[in-house]
Amino acid sequence: MSSVDHSLYNNDWYKREIGAGKIKQILWYFINIVFFINPLIAGSRIKKFWLQLFGAKIGKGVVLKPAINIKYPWKLSIGDYTWIGEKVWIDNLADVKIGKHVCISQGAMLLTGNHNYSKKTFDLMVKGIELEDGVWIGAQSMVCPGIHCKTHAVLSALSVATKNLEPYTIYQGNPAIAVRQRVISETE
Repeated sequence: MSSVDHSLYNNDWYKREIGAGKIKQILWYFINIVFFINPLIAGSRIKKFWLQLFGAKIGKGVVLKPAINIKYPWKLSIGDYTWIGEKVWIDNLADVKIGKHVCISQGAMLLTGNHNYSKKTFDLMVKGIELEDGVWIGAQSMVCPGIHCKTHAVLSALSVATKNLEPYTIYQGNPAIAVRQRVISETE
């Protein structure tokens, strides 16, 4: 196996695409540790305050559980009555748009970045994620860069979305495949 010349890695993205100055990034780093990643801070109100202060668009009735990790709030929008569970990681190097009445279950990951392993420079590739209204992202599942989860789609627990999810469809597996339609009953 040959040695790798790490000086070839292309990290230019971090210099031009973060969308905030160094001071804002450093401040957010510490706020994220104290108020978000910290499992002892349970209240959504204080988290909503900090997210909005740092540029996130947050709807009404949003629930933000303990121990969540958000990379860059200025690249995040969350619609009304959305629930983000414990230990969710929103690694939003690009815009992440989350609709209304969305549920992101415990330990789920939304990843907007990946690396081009076929290049010597291992370039960072960044694409946004969109979760439309009514989407449910199951526990410990992963949504990959560039994925669009259409209205009321479901990604089952421990599944990996590598392609767009169609409306009212339930997906399962790694990579996730459609397994059945989601039927929502109007009665209790």
